Order: sequence, then structure tokens, then C-alpha cells
Amino acid sequence: MKPGSQTSSSLTMLAIVLGCCLVACTQTHETHPQKFKKATPDVIAETDMQLAIEFLKEGKMTESRDAIERALAENPASANVQMTAGLIYEQLKEARKAERAYSTGYRVGKDDPNIQNNYAGYLCRSGKATEGEKLFVQVAHSPLYKTPEVALVNAGVCVRSTGDMVDAEKYFNQALAIRPNMPEAMLQLGNIALDNGDGAQAQDIVKRYLAVNVPTAEVLWLGVRAERKLGDSAAAAAYARRVQTEFPDSEQAQMMRSGVQR
Repeated sequence: MKPGSQTSSSLTMLAIVLGCCLVACTQTHETHPQKFKKATPDVIAETDMQLAIEFLKEGKMTESRDAIERALAENPASANVQMTAGLIYEQLKEARKAERAYSTGYRVGKDDPNIQNNYAGYLCRSGKATEGEKLFVQVAHSPLYKTPEVALVNAGVCVRSTGDMVDAEKYFNQALAIRPNMPEAMLQLGNIALDNGDGAQAQDIVKRYLAVNVPTAEVLWLGVRAERKLGDSAAAAAYARRVQTEFPDSEQAQMMRSGVQR
């Protein structure tokens, strides 16, 4: 999940709406004054959690922390609030608070595969890839989880981060067996192919990806590198132009302007 005038306006409007939602006005009779009903703590916590997420998307970390800490005070028993707090503390590099929030969220919501998926991601990012992989696989096999291919891709990314390319490929291919042409699975396989020195396979994956999916800076950058590997400077330049023209603010475009070749 960039700030802009439209996003800022939306956030301002959201804040106004939040202020109105904190109380519910009910007029019971024409001649009676309005009676105000206070929102329940779990409703207020949900509202503050969503506000924290919006601040996080905009990079407003102080405001995001303040909002999520209000949500934690209002409803510490909410697994979603705890997991969101974990994410925010993780972004703030506050490892102990992140670990405590994630662990609490998982303990409270351990039967929810969405909570399990989020916690597995945290385990992988915090150096516990074996536990994270196992939990991702458990999520993928849960009849309550509607997108098992997502959990499988997550498992593949997790084990790939440890250098296990064999199992990573296995998970990405399993994901494609469920959802053919899944963008993230194809991109991951293309990057593995290139890492293995197989420019032709990476090139083929890029072409298949672009035939069925919307282009991204990541897949075009993979195309640049695959064509360079194959020695086709003209084709590499064509992909590079697309990165610069279609995604000028992307990390990949910035790397090219800086002369990065990887």
C-alpha cells in the first residue's frame, strides 16, 4: 500500500465521518430532545484501526501509532486490532511490541485462517521461516480459506528467502495449478529462472505473463534483465523504455536511472 491531494482529502473526510460516528443520534419523539447513544468500544476500536491503516498507507507513522494504540485500549481482545498493531510496530522497528501484538493476535484468532496467514508472514520476516512455512501450508489446506493459492505463494516466498529454490518452485507451481497465470507466482518463477542463469525461461515467463496479465514495473524489469542475459540489447532497451514511460516513479525506474544492472 502514495500520498496525494485526493488521498488527503479522503482522509480528512474520513476523520469528519469518524467524529460523527462516535455517537448515534436518535430522536424518539418530536417534542423530546435528542438522545445520544455512545458507540460500543469494539465499534470505536474498529474505526480507529481503519484510521491507523489509512495513516500507515500515507506514511504518517505517528498518527498511525496513536490511532492503533487507541484501538488497543478500546478492544485489546480483537485479533484484527492486535495484528494491525503488530504490523505498525514492525514498520516502526519496535520489535518487542510487534512480537507481543502479533502473538496476542494469533492466540486470540488462531482458528481464523486469515489471522494465521498474517502471523505466518510475520514469522517468515522475523527469521522463523520453518514455522512460517508450516503455518502457510496449514492455511492453504484450510477449507475456510478461500484463496489457497495466495497462501502457497506466501509459502514459496518464505522458503525462497532462505535460499530453498526447490521448495519455492514447488509452491509457486502448486499455486499456478489452482489459478493459472497468477501474476505473483509467474513473477517469482521468472526471477528464480533468471537467478539460475536461465534467461530463456525467464524471457518465456515474461512473455506469457504479459499476454494474460496487466504489466507491472517488476515484470518489465525482469524482461530487461532476461533480454540482457540473452544478449538482445534491443529487446532489453524496449522493456526499459516501458518501465520508464509506464512506471516512471517505480523503484525499477529509479534503479535504471542510477545505472543499476541487477
